[in-house]
Amino acid sequence: MPSSHPLVGKPAPAISLPDANGNTFTVTPGANGVPIVLFFYPKSGSFGCTKEACQFRDALAEKDLFKRTKVEIVGISPDPVEKQKAFVEKEKLTYPVLSDSNGEARKAYSVGKGLLGFVDARVTFVIDSKGVVRDALDATMNYNAHLKFVTKWLDKLEAEDKKAAEATIDPAPAPAAGGEAEAPATTAPAVTASA
Repeated sequence: MPSSHPLVGKPAPAISLPDANGNTFTVTPGANGVPIVLFFYPKSGSFGCTKEACQFRDALAEKDLFKRTKVEIVGISPDPVEKQKAFVEKEKLTYPVLSDSNGEARKAYSVGKGLLGFVDARVTFVIDSKGVVRDALDATMNYNAHLKFVTKWLDKLEAEDKKAAEATIDPAPAPAAGGEAEAPATTAPAVTASA
């Protein structure tokens, strides 16, 4: 069941923020026709944030599902560009890590505070290939839950895409001249299960 986050089911906002090299990086959901995972995290270099960031790095390199879906992973925290650069280099991160030092992306995605307001929240968004926010996970303390959440959603999105592709490749038979649809030819007899 999707979360009750206000963006679920709606088009994901486009954002432009400085990356770890200080260059403007623009995320335009739906533009490339691939799913996007935006994960907002509290602080580059902290224990949980490092674990979460490295889990996404490793999944991109090692998990076939992440390769097949061509998912784009983008990390976002309030840290300044210099800290993001050091974090990316130290952890050898292979995806964009953006600096949201003025909070504009957090505001656009309605990401608030976690831990009774003491730290920025850890929230991950799954955006489908059409640019629609499908779900959001808000779990500030449980950094391990975010990769599992994304994996579950990528499985679901891949299944939806496969079903849609099959529907366009094998549409329902057209009606015959008499107005009835022709039955598809079968090459094997029907099999029934017996108890």
